[in-house]
Amino acid sequence: MLLDAARDRGVGVLPLHDAEVVLDLDGGGLQGDVLLARSVSGTRGLYVLRAARAAGLPAVNAYDTAAVCIDKTETSLRLRRAGVPTPDCRIAFDMESALRALDELGYPAVLKPTLGSWARLVARVDSREQAEQILEHRDALPNPLQQVYYAQQYIDKNHRVDDEGRPIHRDLRAFVVGERTVAAVWRVSPHWVTNTARGARTENQPVTDEIDELCLRAAAAVGGGVLAIDLMEGPDGLLVHEVNHTMEFRNSVAPTGVDIPGLVIEHAVQEARR
Repeated sequence: MLLDAARDRGVGVLPLHDAEVVLDLDGGGLQGDVLLARSVSGTRGLYVLRAARAAGLPAVNAYDTAAVCIDKTETSLRLRRAGVPTPDCRIAFDMESALRALDELGYPAVLKPTLGSWARLVARVDSREQAEQILEHRDALPNPLQQVYYAQQYIDKNHRVDDEGRPIHRDLRAFVVGERTVAAVWRVSPHWVTNTARGARTENQPVTDEIDELCLRAAAAVGGGVLAIDLMEGPDGLLVHEVNHTMEFRNSVAPTGVDIPGLVIEHAVQEARR
C-alpha cells in the first residue's frame, strides 16, 4: 500500500530488505533522501535507524522515537512523565518480585514482554496461582529479556455482549501523522486481546477533540512522527496503553475512508525536504 501510494504521487522508492543490507560505521549502505522504516523486526529496524542517524539521513520514524516505542517500559515512563493517562504498571526482575508486583496491582492483571508485538506472550493473570505458572514458564525461556517482567493494570475492555451472551471487547487505535490525528478505529473482538493480527475487526470512530488532544500529547511524549496510539476506555476516560512506531493500517483504511498510506508518504517527503 505504501509502494502504491508513492507511485501514485510520483515519489521514487527503493525497497531495502534488512536481511540484505550491510551497514558501516558511517551509515553507509543506505540510500535516498529519507528512510521510511518498516522492518517487521523491531531490533533490526532500530539498528538501521541508528545507522541512518549516523549518516545524517532523515528517517520516519527517527531513531529516538523508535527506541522509546519499542520498549514498553520506556513508553510507560514517558507517558507518565508527560501526564498522559496510562494504566498503572510495575517492572520486576525475578519471580518473587514479579509476584509482589502483581499482588500490588491486583488481579486480574496483564503480563507482557517489555519488547514485543502482535500480543505475543501477553497473558491475562487472574490469580496468584496462575501467575506462578506463567512466571515459571517465562523464567525458563532462554532470552534474558523475558525475565524483565512488565506487569500492567488490567482494564476491562468488555463493551457489550453478543446475541448469545458472550462478551465483546474493544479498544481504540488512532493514527497520528505529524501534527494530526488523521483517523481512528475501534478494534472489536470476542477475545480480550483486540489486535487485528489476532482476528479483531475494525469499526470507524470519528476523531473527536478528546481523541485528537490525547493522541497528540502521547505522540509528543515519545518523540512524534507517524504513530499508532492504542487507547482503552477506563472508568475515568480514555487511557493510552501503547504507542507503535511501525504502525499497521491495512484493516483501517476501508472503514475510515482515510488514505493513511498516502499521508505517510507525504509526511516522509516533507521530512526529506527539511
